[in-house]
Amino acid sequence: MNMPHRQIRAAYTEKSITVYQAYDPAVAEPAVAAQRFVAPFKRERMTWIKPSFLWMMYRCGYATKPGQTRVLAIDLTRAGFEWALAHSCLSHPGRDGDQETWKERLRHSPVRVQWDPERDPHHNALPHRSIQIGLSGQAVDRYLDDWTVSITDITDRVRDVHTALRDGRDVTALLPPERPYPVPVELARTIGATAGGDAG
Repeated sequence: MNMPHRQIRAAYTEKSITVYQAYDPAVAEPAVAAQRFVAPFKRERMTWIKPSFLWMMYRCGYATKPGQTRVLAIDLTRAGFEWALAHSCLSHPGRDGDQETWKERLRHSPVRVQWDPERDPHHNALPHRSIQIGLSGQAVDRYLDDWTVSITDITDRVRDVHTALRDGRDVTALLPPERPYPVPVELARTIGATAGGDAG
């Protein structure tokens, strides 16, 4: 099946969506205990959330990279997630867009959106893209204080997938079930998603 070039795919329910981040235990353990990000997490830094489990695995090397040995699944309110999309700016201008308009939006938007090649379980690049969302300023505050529903440490599951891959086993059943996320037309335009590429 051909995937739309730019499409948000995620595990989600009627009210929440799951995104992933990987941290050192010093950040991850207090976050899981408090069920929200707390010190030593730094609010003033941009933080990137990823709805794609396999892209997170590519980024953290299945929890083997320094500073990324604990993988967290964060459930956010869909309202918060969509606020982030609505207040975002693409990290790079579109081919047909006005450069000055893009620069002005980039300067004032608290959210960055990037579309990077999606990955298979072995980290190979796929022809379609996966969204990464960078939060800064008021978006980070909202993420920490308002949007977070729950934080789950899934590092053991990540290691199970990694072990199965090294053993040459099929890992499909171990992966979170991700499906196209329904993005309203206006939001799809804002984030540069493929027209007609999201469930709706």
